[in-house]
Amino acid sequence: MEETVKYLTSSPEETERLGEGLSEKLRAGDCVALTGELGGGKTSFARGMARGLGSKGGVKSPSFTILNIYEGGRLPLYHMDLYRIMGQEEFLFAGLDEFIHGNGAAVIEWAERAPSLLRDCRITVSFRYVSDTEREIEVRIKDDAGKHEKPVL
Repeated sequence: MEETVKYLTSSPEETERLGEGLSEKLRAGDCVALTGELGGGKTSFARGMARGLGSKGGVKSPSFTILNIYEGGRLPLYHMDLYRIMGQEEFLFAGLDEFIHGNGAAVIEWAERAPSLLRDCRITVSFRYVSDTEREIEVRIKDDAGKHEKPVL
């Protein structure tokens, strides 16, 4: 079973608050796939998730490093950016799959570049431009434990 909720945000701060709210639902081994256009709010959402987990250090886009690890909170957060990854094979070759379903939570920007992530991640968050300042953010949480879990942030 899957629950889907859509939100409308009009600032990076609102997008961060949504990420912070979602962090309360994260458990060890969770994978959060972030999809959408460039500048859609994926990094802001990940920043909110890190803040909600109590992670130490400032969150920045891992576009050039591909992976940033934030620790010191309730769970380690493995923040990946697949913008420069050219497909599933390159994702696996880089060893990034080792950070999925581990002892922390993985949040993956541009997850659509490794299509199996969209199937394997318990949570998928899609970002869509509504206007220059507004974004529609759709949160889908799979119920993989046999009980219904609402994605109310």
